[in-house]
Amino acid sequence: MSIPHVKGPLPGPKGSKLIAEWQKYEADVTGFQAPVVWDSAKGCVVTDVDGNTYIDWTSGVLVTNVGHCHPHLVKAVQDASARLLNNYECPNVERIAAAKRLVKALPPHLDKCFFLSTGSEATEGASRLMKRRTGNYEIISFEGGFHGRTASAASMGGMAKPKHHYGPTIPGMIRVPFPNPYRDDYGWCKGAPQFKRYFDYLEYMLMANSTGNLAGLIVEPYQGAAGFIFPPEGWLKRLEEWVHAKGLLFTLDEVQSSYGRTGRMWAMEHEDLKPDIVTIGKGIGSGVAVSAIAATADVFSCLQKGEMSSTLGGNPVASAAVCAVLDIMEGEDLVANSATIGAYMKARLKAIARKSKHLGDVRGMGLVLGLEFVKDKKTKEPAPQLIKKVIVECANRGLLVGSVGMFGNVIRVAPPLVITRPEADASLDIMEEVVLALTL
Repeated sequence: MSIPHVKGPLPGPKGSKLIAEWQKYEADVTGFQAPVVWDSAKGCVVTDVDGNTYIDWTSGVLVTNVGHCHPHLVKAVQDASARLLNNYECPNVERIAAAKRLVKALPPHLDKCFFLSTGSEATEGASRLMKRRTGNYEIISFEGGFHGRTASAASMGGMAKPKHHYGPTIPGMIRVPFPNPYRDDYGWCKGAPQFKRYFDYLEYMLMANSTGNLAGLIVEPYQGAAGFIFPPEGWLKRLEEWVHAKGLLFTLDEVQSSYGRTGRMWAMEHEDLKPDIVTIGKGIGSGVAVSAIAATADVFSCLQKGEMSSTLGGNPVASAAVCAVLDIMEGEDLVANSATIGAYMKARLKAIARKSKHLGDVRGMGLVLGLEFVKDKKTKEPAPQLIKKVIVECANRGLLVGSVGMFGNVIRVAPPLVITRPEADASLDIMEEVVLALTL
């Protein structure tokens, strides 16, 4: 039997009944996914309730970097939960160990961390830190950015859906363009390494919108929800220089991009960035709910006792997961595997794009790649109507994928970092078959 194996049309009989029961009791407000009821998963392979098996290109939305249910992670969580489940903000053995391990794994200028529960909680905390440390309240963020769905996180973001119909956002957010090499109508990606046209416009935006109370800037190394958009090489470094020249705090949102996802442990390593604050989530727990803020001791020095806390942040079970994940990352050299297999998959996907009428762009690095679908490669008009078809047809063949994008026309390629060459080939064969059969 091949690695992916689907016995019949989806959903299967058990899955169909469970989906109907689920929708009866829980609000149906999640995004569109293939009609698959997950039952178990191991590494990169998911098994549903009907016994179908799939290769996973989602990692549970870029979470399970060390693979689903890695035995070392499972045992660490089981052992910790048998001893102590929660103790609020009191120290515990696992929390102390996790803090030390995380700081040691970070670039050396980031010498303090603080544990929270979710990515949104981390970006909210970063927002508060920037304001508290500087005494100012304006934050620069980016069109297309996604930092979470809570109030401050959504306000900093540049996506419509998290804010649509919810009333006014938090004041003081100044959103500016994010350079997109595939759709560079205004030339923001030209003129490296200074990118003069872009930064002249950025100055103009501040002149028009700032009240003179700038605290800092928050940016993703690549924009995930907007469509896995990677800025031109050198732009992030120039942005960091621009931010620090103004005496502002530079926050890098690595909730999605860290823990080997881009082929480096931290995306900031690609351009030797030295952010003042970093938000961390998803891969840090690889399925266990935990997030963190990392910063310099100087930045954290603005907070007094009790100014930052979390009901579940730093709990012993999550903290045990933090240590176990780092054990696995280091012991199995998953960063190198991400770089190697990612380059192989990107090359194959680019070859598929050359044969496809509608796969307009393949972009990314490591094991985070975006496939942008268009109606016509010359006009680059988005083709969101193809995305549901890709998701469903891939699932019917044994490949689980999800979608992102400002226009809803991007398929994400983000398997667990443990993916093997045979698993990559089997999943790429499925994607090729589906993509080359697409018609409008």
